[in-house]
Amino acid sequence: MSGLTIMSFKESLTKSNKCEIIQPHKQYCRMKQIIFASAEYTHKKVITKRDLFLNEMEKTVPWVRLLNIIEPYYPKKGKGRTPMPMESILRIYFLQQWCSLSDSAAEHALYDMDCMRRFAQLDLLDAIPDETTILNFRRLIEKHQLSAIIFADINQYLVEKGIKVSQGSMVDATIIQAPSSTKNKDKKRDPDMRSTRKNNQYYFGFKIHIGTDINSNAIHSATVTPANEADVNELPKLLRKDDKVVFADAGYTSDTYKRGAHSFGMSWKVNDKRKPKKNMSSSQKKQNRKNSQIRARVEYCFRVIPTSKTVHLNKR
Repeated sequence: MSGLTIMSFKESLTKSNKCEIIQPHKQYCRMKQIIFASAEYTHKKVITKRDLFLNEMEKTVPWVRLLNIIEPYYPKKGKGRTPMPMESILRIYFLQQWCSLSDSAAEHALYDMDCMRRFAQLDLLDAIPDETTILNFRRLIEKHQLSAIIFADINQYLVEKGIKVSQGSMVDATIIQAPSSTKNKDKKRDPDMRSTRKNNQYYFGFKIHIGTDINSNAIHSATVTPANEADVNELPKLLRKDDKVVFADAGYTSDTYKRGAHSFGMSWKVNDKRKPKKNMSSSQKKQNRKNSQIRARVEYCFRVIPTSKTVHLNKR
């Protein structure tokens, strides 16, 4: 009898212990689900610079206009795999440009960063697009040459809002480096890239040339060339017909373009270049400093501009 009592007690104790161990664990799992599911709506104590930037872009970018441009070319629902919501994938495309993310890095960033998921309008329960989906959308943009249409439409939108006033332009260029190694699948370098030397240092890649509005600092013109292309050769493509003044560094010095600018009534504020075995006069140095104080603002655009970087370097 005593044996039965002891056995019954042990069984009872074992069941009791199991209950005490397992039950709180289930409750803990449910609590975790509730906590993570509501994380999107929890008030953040610290607003990061990325949050502020994305909030500003949320209000600034004319999303409806851009979606109307892409909609005729975007896959429709039907048989087969349901396409990613068009606005979400477009927002991810913009995140790639602003943050210089490869397709794979963009996918990982969406998993890691709440602010990027929110900007892409993806809930915690929504599927995150993989790098192939992101790549396919970028290829769709390239195939139909939509980036130029989008760029022109945004410029028109800024004009309509009175943000861009055509009084003058600042122009500049920057080199985007590309892998120079031939240790890849094709055993060769990208044929669109070239080598160049700047400040006694060699670079391999391509060059982005931009023209920006002197008042708003908004980019109104952009071209992409191999890195060895001279800056001055792209100058006519970066100016507008109604510009009254042009600011640029000494890389755009050209007597021919200077005469042409004056013939159109355009003020030429391009820095003078020092000639071999001849020093610049004090008045030239003074004018160069004045020009540079204004022209320097164009360089801020290169913190965001590498839109073509991902187009070229992510090719697969």
